[in-house]
Amino acid sequence: MADKKEESWFAADYEAPEEVSAFMKLEDGDNNFRILSPLVTGFEYWTEDNKPVRSKVKWDTTPDNIKKRDGKPTAVKHFWLFLVYNYKAKQVQSLEVTQSTIQKALTALIDNPKWGNPTKFDITINRTGKELLTKYAVVPNPHSDVTPEMTAALEASTIDLQEIFKQD
Repeated sequence: MADKKEESWFAADYEAPEEVSAFMKLEDGDNNFRILSPLVTGFEYWTEDNKPVRSKVKWDTTPDNIKKRDGKPTAVKHFWLFLVYNYKAKQVQSLEVTQSTIQKALTALIDNPKWGNPTKFDITINRTGKELLTKYAVVPNPHSDVTPEMTAALEASTIDLQEIFKQD
């Protein structure tokens, strides 16, 4: 019988390339990143067609096409958006934060003179649970300089955070 290496059509060290998105998604467990850009804020809701609609200012009334759950409109959420260096992906991505628990924890760090500007230290967000039971823990890491790899990735990035406000 031939060994597994001879049986495989693929080279022994072959791995399919992984598509890495321009958007960082918080996964279960630790998510380590460095914020690299100023903050962009806005408001968003999701349509019945499951498409996001974003604006720099909050709507005065509930939009007609907002997604409904149990016959009631879902919430319009306030979001934060910034560029991050995602250590797992080893690239610059945009991170949108709508969770008030994360926003409050980051605000507390920013307002604390021992931490301050979040571009000066790495952040770990630990995500646990599912759906409405999801919990987030925000942990600052010791102050450190931006690495040459981060700087190069940021300079190579073509992500424009203002694009999020453009509608199809």
